[in-house]
Amino acid sequence: MSPHRFNIDREKGKVKDEDVIKTVEEVFDAFTNYHVYRLRNSVRAFKQLRGAISAGKEARVYWAKGWDGEDVAVKIYLTSAAEFRKSIKEYILGDPRFPSLPSKFRSLIYLWAKKEFKNLQQMRAAGVMVPEPKAVSGNVLVMEFLGEGGLRAPLLSESYRELTEEEVAMIYNDVKKSLEAMVCGAGLVHGDLSEFNIMIWKGRAWIIDVAQAVPLEHPKAAELLNRDVDNLYRFFSQLLDISPEDLRGHLLQCLEEKPRGAGQ
Repeated sequence: MSPHRFNIDREKGKVKDEDVIKTVEEVFDAFTNYHVYRLRNSVRAFKQLRGAISAGKEARVYWAKGWDGEDVAVKIYLTSAAEFRKSIKEYILGDPRFPSLPSKFRSLIYLWAKKEFKNLQQMRAAGVMVPEPKAVSGNVLVMEFLGEGGLRAPLLSESYRELTEEEVAMIYNDVKKSLEAMVCGAGLVHGDLSEFNIMIWKGRAWIIDVAQAVPLEHPKAAELLNRDVDNLYRFFSQLLDISPEDLRGHLLQCLEEKPRGAGQ
């Protein structure tokens, strides 16, 4: 499966010229500038920060170049996005890795970025197809770039219509394996897994946006796991002959057993 054959409308993902000033003011405050500077000059996680490749309500993702010329992604969580304070708390409270909750919103965002970094580490170590985490400082996370030439890889939601049935089946099996490795290996539940958080790159399915992922000990782990399975079944059942139990497999058993490594 060639990564170059997808006919994605890239214009939809670009930041318009008239939005540049607003974006800069919203993203690069004094605190963020400090962490960007630290990651570039002290940690040397990247060398050049280039254009924005994703602009959401909670974060911006930038294409950057490393010191050896490699592509990396720089995700900056907005310290001004106070509207998702409640949802952040929902996924942190009950997580044994983070026993205390900061009172200041900026510190909460810093913890959120650290949580995504740690989740990526745990998932990747367990064999889940996720971007490799490089470094984190404050509200800035540096990780592997999925794509090339500053163009991000397409989401499954954008590219599935151009996939053959055989390719869809391969992607489905990729997602199943990653889901099992995530729950039974890493001891984590994604909590927001759908076709909008899966990228297709080099013929493989990559799981992204894992900040909200919770350990199996979390009080809402079972609820979130069932929601992930329902989301994936809703999407893939339109394209393949599958059942919810085919996806769910023995995931609930892993949840009940809480395998070694969960929440570490």
